Amino acid sequence: MENKVKSIGELNKILHIPFWLLLILAVVNIMVYGVDANAGFLLTIGIAVYVIALLTVYFRRQNTLLNDMVAFATQYGETQKHFMLEFPSPYALTDQEGRLLWFNNAFAHLTGKDSRHYQKQISTLFPDITPDRFPETDEPAEFETVFGEKVFQVSVQGIVLDSLILSSKILEVEEGPVSMYALLFSDMTELRQYMRRYEEETMVCGFIYLDNYDEALESVEDVRRSLLTALIDRKINRYFQNLDALVRKFEIDKYIVVMRARSLQELKTNRFDILEEVKTVSIGNDMAVTLSIGMGANNESYIANEESARSAIELALGRGGDQAVLRDGNSISYFGGKSMAVEKTTRVKARVKAHALREFIDSKAKVVIMGHQLMDIDAFGAAVGIYRAAMTLDKRAFIVIDSPTTSTKPFISSFENDPNYDPHIMVSVSEAKEMVDNDTLLVVVDTNKPDYTECEELLRKTRTIVVLDHHRQSDNYIKNAVLSYIEPYASSACEMVSEILQYFPEQVKIRNIEADALYAGIAVDTDNFMQKTGVRTFEAAAFLRRSGADMTRVRKMFRENMREYRVKGEVLSNVEMYRGHFAISVCPSDNLDSPTIVASQAANQLLDISEVKASFVLTEFKNTIYISARAIDEINVQIIMERMGGGGHLNIAGCQLPGATIEEARDKLKQILDEMLEGGEIG
Repeated sequence: MENKVKSIGELNKILHIPFWLLLILAVVNIMVYGVDANAGFLLTIGIAVYVIALLTVYFRRQNTLLNDMVAFATQYGETQKHFMLEFPSPYALTDQEGRLLWFNNAFAHLTGKDSRHYQKQISTLFPDITPDRFPETDEPAEFETVFGEKVFQVSVQGIVLDSLILSSKILEVEEGPVSMYALLFSDMTELRQYMRRYEEETMVCGFIYLDNYDEALESVEDVRRSLLTALIDRKINRYFQNLDALVRKFEIDKYIVVMRARSLQELKTNRFDILEEVKTVSIGNDMAVTLSIGMGANNESYIANEESARSAIELALGRGGDQAVLRDGNSISYFGGKSMAVEKTTRVKARVKAHALREFIDSKAKVVIMGHQLMDIDAFGAAVGIYRAAMTLDKRAFIVIDSPTTSTKPFISSFENDPNYDPHIMVSVSEAKEMVDNDTLLVVVDTNKPDYTECEELLRKTRTIVVLDHHRQSDNYIKNAVLSYIEPYASSACEMVSEILQYFPEQVKIRNIEADALYAGIAVDTDNFMQKTGVRTFEAAAFLRRSGADMTRVRKMFRENMREYRVKGEVLSNVEMYRGHFAISVCPSDNLDSPTIVASQAANQLLDISEVKASFVLTEFKNTIYISARAIDEINVQIIMERMGGGGHLNIAGCQLPGATIEEARDKLKQILDEMLEGGEIG
């Protein structure tokens, strides 16, 4: 039978090269005849012999050559098939639905299946490998999967079969591309073990500060103070030694700790229970010792871990102490913080801050004071106190307030109607933007979050910013302040400003109307001195009373209209007791000038119910859901609100949810309460 196999393409060109060379020889032969006839004749004979040999080889041996090449190709294909079959890594082919078509011996050995009989979905063996994870483009898809105790990286490559089907002339494509998928499994188990071991052995740095060391020592007899110190040292050292960590004391109330990352993981699993254990140290001291811990991990160097730990301990102290802050790379985690911040009996810090504030005011041409959005009376009163300090130094001062609330309107009217005050001391946000420059001191009161301020843009218009706040600091705080005075132990911003005014180098003479505003701020934030009050709170109130504050005038300014009174009754009547101890209600915002103020007042009243551990009142205002959270001492509402993007104090906190609905906010609140209850973060 005639052989139907013919050479084409590059092989055909190569086989025809001798014939092209024959033409060249013929031309050369003609040229030789022109030189010497005998030589030309001899060359002609040689060319004739060459032609006979060439034709003989071409026609007689061509088929043999092509057959040998076909045999080689067949053997090469068999070799490839054998190679894929014996390939050491598991390899499989599936159709578009994920059904196994073929797999090699390594895959069969891994799964214990026979490639001739097992043609089920690959998801029956690897549940997380489903067709929706297969690539839709030419680029391979890569992901990890676990089989037994091994970890594999799976590379999935699509193979389009349309051209093969069309050339076969026995199949036809009805619609869409037809593909199958090749899956290559790379064993990453050992690599992951080494990576995990490397991560576990990475060094972590941390700092431990005793929050109330001096106060605790003062509560015991002199002869027993050294014993209290020794017991605290032993408690801390033993705890961290059990974690295979190194602890060294570098100051009388400060420690540095170095540990492996796996020890840190154990510490996180135990939720830094050293915070509670150290409180058990008692030899008759009236005040329990509390710790602040700052840890830094997973940074590019040990120095970066140390810097991260320092930042974390500052954040822990700024949040009131008795808690741990972990800066893990770019993420921040909080642990503890369930107790009230310890009030410091010393006023050294207030005096230092007062002197620093005086220098900053004196160095600038004007002072602009702003609080948070929807400024309440605490923010307004603190702003008035800073205004008086600036006026004492003969500096121009302005208070930024864009949308007065019902609690601030009576006080603002008093200032506007008093001829002793410039009618332009209250400015809008647009006016403030025009006047703030590098020769302006910007003072932010009653908030330390840039996005909560009356106008965040003002923070970028000047380099001299002072922050005075009593809320716990979070990772989102004003970072470019030249002076930051944040004291979570303080009852209110007005209390802090009242202390600063007492230690101002120049004697500040507060007018009656200003004293009323400061006193009102303290009264509101302490719920008429019922919550979060300390010795210094009453001392600040006494200072304001001596300065002319009148409780009767303040009470008259706080009287509310009938609509607000009825709305609060509606909030109380519609309350939902979630999981038995969490009061959740909604404050209607219709026809209310300041629904957030009414919501916070209603949240306070809900605490008078005996079963209530924490209250949450939601209200909608300007396309934003505001949540006012309150508690007495059993629940830390501050960490609950932090999970929702807000913050505050242990028993007074709140958050804002722009663009959300009441139902979405309520569902999110319930979900977070469930998660924190199940995780043991709240009880």
